[in-house]
Parts: sequence; C-alpha cells; structure tokens
Amino acid sequence: MSGHSKWKNIMHKKEKTDAQRASVFTKIGKEISIAVREGGPDPVSNTRLRDLIQKAKANNVPNDNIERVIKKAAGGDGAQYEVVVYEGYGIGGVAVIVETTTDNRNRTAADIRHSFDKCGGNMGTTGCVSFMFADKGVIVVDGKTVADEDRFMEDVMECGAVDFTGDDGIFEVFTDPSELPSVRDALAEKGYAFLSAEVEKIPNTYVRLEDEEQRTKMNKLLGMLEDNDDVQNVWHNWEDDE
Repeated sequence: MSGHSKWKNIMHKKEKTDAQRASVFTKIGKEISIAVREGGPDPVSNTRLRDLIQKAKANNVPNDNIERVIKKAAGGDGAQYEVVVYEGYGIGGVAVIVETTTDNRNRTAADIRHSFDKCGGNMGTTGCVSFMFADKGVIVVDGKTVADEDRFMEDVMECGAVDFTGDDGIFEVFTDPSELPSVRDALAEKGYAFLSAEVEKIPNTYVRLEDEEQRTKMNKLLGMLEDNDDVQNVWHNWEDDE
C-alpha cells in the first residue's frame, strides 16, 4: 500500500484469494454505506457515491452487492460506521497513516496498536506524522480509453490538473483536492473512463530501509494492516525498490 501508487496495490488485490477479495468487497461496502448516509443514495447528485460505485466495479464487486449495500444504508439498516485515522511510525522511522472505517473504536484502536507493536513500530498521536504528507486528488484513468498520450496530456492540463504520470497502461492524474470533482467531470466529458477518483495523502519525503530485517518487518506491518477489515487506506513514506 504505497503512498503514491495505490492503484498498483488494487490490481495486486484482484489476483488474491477469494477470501481476500471478499475483504476488499467488505471495505468498499463500508465506504459506500458512509457515502450514502452523508450524501444520499443517488449517484447523480452524490459524486462520492458515484466514485465508489466505479471503484467497486473496478474491483469486480457484483452489481447486486453494490445495490444491496446502497439500499441497506439508505434505509438506515446495518452498522453505523465512522472514519477514524491513526498515525504512527513503522520500523526505521517510516511514517504511516492508517484510515479506518469502524463501528467499534476500541476494537479498531487495539488492533492497529497491536500491528504497530508486533512489527517494531509505534502508534502515535494525531498529527505526529501527517505533516509529512500532502493531500492531493488522484484520478486513475483507464489506459484503454487513452488513444493518444500526447493528446491526453493536453486534455489533462486543459481540464485543470496539476500533473500526471503513466505506467503500464495506468494513468494517474493529480489535482488540488478541491478541484478533484471538476477535473474528473471535465475528463469524463472528453471520453475518459476512471478506475478511481479519491483524495490521497502523498509523502513529501521518503525513507529507505537498507536492512533486510527492517524491510521484512515493514512488509509484515503493511500486510497486517491490509488484512484488517476495518482498514480502508494506508499511506506511508517507505521507498521500496520492489
């Protein structure tokens, strides 16, 4: 779950076991529930819900599952989730931010703290590492809809983006957080399709771990956090060659 190429991680998740895919479905379902509760069940007026539906489809979540979650949330049924963010340091001073969606703060806090402790890190207080990151809108464009990269670059800048990168058929467009919806809609009008569109935390600086044991423990921490159904996103500033 790197801080600057989250979509690569999503692609990796799609190749995992059925149980792990089910965990991805669960996490997206929680996000959809919150979006419906806060903005209503209509994806036309609720742009956050619209983006999450696209994200769910990109992760092969069946339409029936998506519709069931929306209907349940609109009816006020099910757990009442809230977003809680934790911060801390992994081994070697790697800054880590963990965004969770939970219906039990005590359980989630205990689980996140255990993950840090188990892997040589420390869970800290709010604000202890967030100053090392900047919020940016990140729109992941499906490369199948990009016929001409030069034209795409022109369109991206014309639509108000600040930067973009392209690799292996995946294009990430970066925007100011407040401009994310308008840039996304402008690109959609030009015929581009999206795999996701979210505000992410991008590291200002990166940390390298030269020791193999430290890299092993850092990978273990990220794996434990990824496997926690309450965890939605993990951002960190570990620069890993792999």
